[in-house]
Amino acid sequence: MSKPKTARKPANKRPGKKKTAPKRRILSILFKVTLVLSVLLVIWTIYLDATVREKFEGKRWQLPAQVFARPMEFFPGQNYTRGQVEEELKSLGYRRTDRPGQPGTYSMPSSALEVYSRSFKYPDGDQKAQKFRLDFDGQGISRVSAGGTDTNWARLEPVLIGGIYPAQHEDRLLVNLKEVPDSLKKALVAVEDKNFYSHYGVSPLSIMRATWVNIRAGRVVQGGSTLTQQLVKNFYLSSDQTIWRKFNEAIMALLLEWHYEKDEILEAYCNEIFLGQAGARAIHGFGMASQFYFGVPVQDLTPEKSALLVAIVKGASYYNPRKHPERAQKRRDLVLQMMAEGGVISNEQSVGFKNRPLGVVAQPRYSDSMYPAFMDLVRQQLDKDYREEDLQSEGLRIFTTLDPLVQTQAESALSKTVKGLERNKANQGLQGALVTTALDSGEVVALVGGKDAQFAGFNRALEAKRQIGSLIKPVIALTALQEKDKYTLASPIKDEAFSIKFENGDVWSPQNYDKQTHGEVTLQHALAHSLNLANVRLGLELGVPAVLDQVRKLGVETDAAPYPSVLLGALNLTPLQVAHLYQNLASTGFDTPLRAIRAVTKPDGELLTRYPFDTHQVVDPAATYLLQYAMFDVMREGTGRRVYQRFPEDYSVAGKTGTTDDYRDSWFVGFNGQYQTTVWLGKDDNSVTRLTGASGALEVWMNLYQRLPQVSFIPTTPETVEWVWVDSATGKKSDEGCDGSVAMPFQRGSAPVEEAVCVGRDNALQRWLRSWWDG
Repeated sequence: MSKPKTARKPANKRPGKKKTAPKRRILSILFKVTLVLSVLLVIWTIYLDATVREKFEGKRWQLPAQVFARPMEFFPGQNYTRGQVEEELKSLGYRRTDRPGQPGTYSMPSSALEVYSRSFKYPDGDQKAQKFRLDFDGQGISRVSAGGTDTNWARLEPVLIGGIYPAQHEDRLLVNLKEVPDSLKKALVAVEDKNFYSHYGVSPLSIMRATWVNIRAGRVVQGGSTLTQQLVKNFYLSSDQTIWRKFNEAIMALLLEWHYEKDEILEAYCNEIFLGQAGARAIHGFGMASQFYFGVPVQDLTPEKSALLVAIVKGASYYNPRKHPERAQKRRDLVLQMMAEGGVISNEQSVGFKNRPLGVVAQPRYSDSMYPAFMDLVRQQLDKDYREEDLQSEGLRIFTTLDPLVQTQAESALSKTVKGLERNKANQGLQGALVTTALDSGEVVALVGGKDAQFAGFNRALEAKRQIGSLIKPVIALTALQEKDKYTLASPIKDEAFSIKFENGDVWSPQNYDKQTHGEVTLQHALAHSLNLANVRLGLELGVPAVLDQVRKLGVETDAAPYPSVLLGALNLTPLQVAHLYQNLASTGFDTPLRAIRAVTKPDGELLTRYPFDTHQVVDPAATYLLQYAMFDVMREGTGRRVYQRFPEDYSVAGKTGTTDDYRDSWFVGFNGQYQTTVWLGKDDNSVTRLTGASGALEVWMNLYQRLPQVSFIPTTPETVEWVWVDSATGKKSDEGCDGSVAMPFQRGSAPVEEAVCVGRDNALQRWLRSWWDG
């Protein structure tokens, strides 16, 4: 019988062997995950590092172009009033004091103004802040002095009238850290990050302290972010309150501190921090905020103003000093106290600064559309030389020709006149446009695109092409006067009815405004009284193509067909084109292109482009001089004679009214010795207005020129022109003592020789006897 097998004893096992294998697997997995995460972290850190360096070392900000008006210049004899200069000072944010003690202040002693101007980078060089005094008399500025010594010239920095902004509408002025006052830098560090110069981008102790304070308060009352973290958040990241964003913020802060010096980081912070809102524009950086709140460059900030800007850092909307002055002042005073505790200022200084007002200037009137119509012209002229992306991002400084004083008066004159005219039901929906230029340079000093000047829509001054009506008549006359052997101002023209039959059978029969004929009249009379029949007859004698060629010579391109109706103004031009045409008539035949820009510079003041005064003779000056005389007569005896119901007789102005068929367009162009202004009134749908040039556009012109210096237009007589007495009715040679006799200019050798019958007591013999008696 076999012996049963004994059961094999199980092999001895180490205790815990079954548990060790899973642990190893877990550790292995953890190791691999950690390795992967570490690799990912390294890769992500490399990516963040590249992001940090690329933006910080490249083009950090898109800087909008700044657009300035003309600077106000002063010299003895300048016809500015004291009130006008003060208005300019207010536009610039200057503060009136008993005695100007710092840049951006002024005082008004009797019959004078004392100004402490700010420093400014002009295209012709930097100008430091300076004190000067202006004395006034009844005529304007009588003396310009500085320190009691006559200087004969001074100027105010130009008003900032707008900008050309990038898509995000951020507005900033870059400043170098050296330009930032110590009080501002030290206040910022003392309040926002005491350990800025000792930490490496993040401050664990600050984070723990802030967390503990917030837990005890039950709400967020303190932040633990360093200045570097704040810069990272604003410069690179969104404002989302997520753990992932905070994680990225911490890493990027460390990287930023690894690569760059503390002062570089602080300078970037000073240019990046958000400090307010101006309409659609976001105010970033202390450079722009200093201008926005105080109207001064950042380097001119006083300690209490620096403290207010640092106070605003905590919350630009909550501590807005214009909307919440008490709240802002309380926060500013706290900053001043912290500045004293940090040794930035003394306790005594802190108490003194707390007693000072906030010093905030009235909110700047400008926005990106303060003068939208004029800005359209600026953009139009800039587009010829600059790319849009450069205008939006390079911080260019654009110095324009706009005169804010004239612009304000032009806007008011147009809107108020249109409002009054609209009381007549036939004029409901009336619109208008206006262009004013400097007579001696062609600079556009004011431009209004509609009765609502702030509306940035359809710009009628640049875009509304309308028939010009009787404004074509001076061009017809000028075309004739250049043929001096055939035409003079005294040439007889028939003002009689006629008809023209075209090949298609249509008949054209022009008529005078009064539906009457006036027989034979002089060329001057025909122009002054805007007689259609006489002017059309003259134009047909010259040829319509010749008249259109004259329009082109005067700087206006047109492809109008040479139909007879052109001679009655069936020529579509914009108000700006009309202004250019008449600018050349007023400048004695010189083509003077209208310009809205004087110069463009880089942010540091380096000149990029200068737009100089440019002119050349295109029309015989003698013929143009004769035409100017006739345009004087328009205002004295013709369709513009209503002017002298409001202006003195010795005020010499020239101009021309224009009215189109069915009263759809009302025009007037007139000039004195300083400005030329073109006015158009009409309706956008081209419907009837019932306004003539004299009853509509001339009203706007008069309302404007009543507010401008009354400088007479006195042209220089060319050597080739002589004055001869002629009979005003017949144009024949006459004598000074004869009734109806007028002195009239002629190109030498073209004066009439046939004499008119002299009727009148004061004949030639009497005049000779009187001259003999007078010795």
